[in-house]
Amino acid sequence: MRIGEILALRWNRLDFQHGTIEVSETYSDGQFGTPKTRSSRRAIPMSLVLQETLKLHRASCGRSTPQDLVFSTTKGTPLSPKNLYNRALAPACDALSLPRVSWHSFRHGSATLLGEVGEPVKTAQAILGHSDIETTLNTYMHAIPDSQRRAVERVAGILFPDVPKLDAAERRPNHSSRAEVGS
Repeated sequence: MRIGEILALRWNRLDFQHGTIEVSETYSDGQFGTPKTRSSRRAIPMSLVLQETLKLHRASCGRSTPQDLVFSTTKGTPLSPKNLYNRALAPACDALSLPRVSWHSFRHGSATLLGEVGEPVKTAQAILGHSDIETTLNTYMHAIPDSQRRAVERVAGILFPDVPKLDAAERRPNHSSRAEVGS
C-alpha cells in the first residue's frame, strides 16, 4: 500500500472475516481523497500475521469505531507522513544500522519479494494497484543478486548435468601451482 492509503485506512475497510483490506481512500497534503487511478481502488488480501497484528492494535488503541482511522494521533487526526518518517522509520533504520529508506521503498520491496517467491506479475500488479503491468515490471520489481546466482546455477545444471561437481576447496585457484605451470 502507498503511505497515503495507509494513513487514510479506516477500521470499516478491514474485513477480518474475509482477510482483506479495501483501499478506497487516500490522505495527502492534509486532505482525504480518492486513490489515484481506478485500479488503485482495490481489495488486498491480509496475511494471518497482519490480521492478528491489526486486531492487537485495535484492542490497544482508544479509537476503533468503524469510521476511525486505523493509524491516527491521540486526537484521532491523520498522522503526518513526514513526522512518522522522522520519529519512527528513520530512527528504526539508524538503530539497526541500516540505510534510511523511504515509505515508498516498501512497495518496491513487496513487489520484488512477490516475484522472488514465484507469484505472477499480474498478482503483484493487482496488489500494488498499478493500472499498467509495465510499471510493476520495470519500476517496482528488482533482481536480487542471490536469485540471479541460483538462476544461473539451475540453468547450468540443466545444460551441463554430467559435469563433475567440485567442492569449495577445489574451486579456489591455487596460485602456487599456476606459477609452476607458467615457468
